[in-house]
Amino acid sequence: METTNATDKKRAAKKKAMIKALKNSLGVITPACVAVNIDRTTHYRWLQEDEEYKNAVADVSEIAIDFVENKLFSNIRNSDTTSIIFYLKTKGKARGYVEKHEIESSVKGSISVEEWIKNRPKND
Repeated sequence: METTNATDKKRAAKKKAMIKALKNSLGVITPACVAVNIDRTTHYRWLQEDEEYKNAVADVSEIAIDFVENKLFSNIRNSDTTSIIFYLKTKGKARGYVEKHEIESSVKGSISVEEWIKNRPKND
């Protein structure tokens, strides 16, 4: 039977390998688990039990977002209209790049959505 120290070293090596596999898969869990030969439940248990591992996984998520943002900007540089619109809707809200929903009513006056939700008829 292995000593606890040897088991801890093997687990630490597996965690390190898992972080590397997550980087390679841009944070997609299943292929990373397959690459390291661990079950998904092991990964999730490590997330709950090991703060350092959890932080390393969060860092991988940031790397994946950076990668995708780079692709978005590449599309924008290539004048991809969909990417331009998406960017403006998400980052240009303060400049008015938002979709607004208009609702017509035969009732005179106005009411906010919050007021309507608060005062709408209840179904019993």
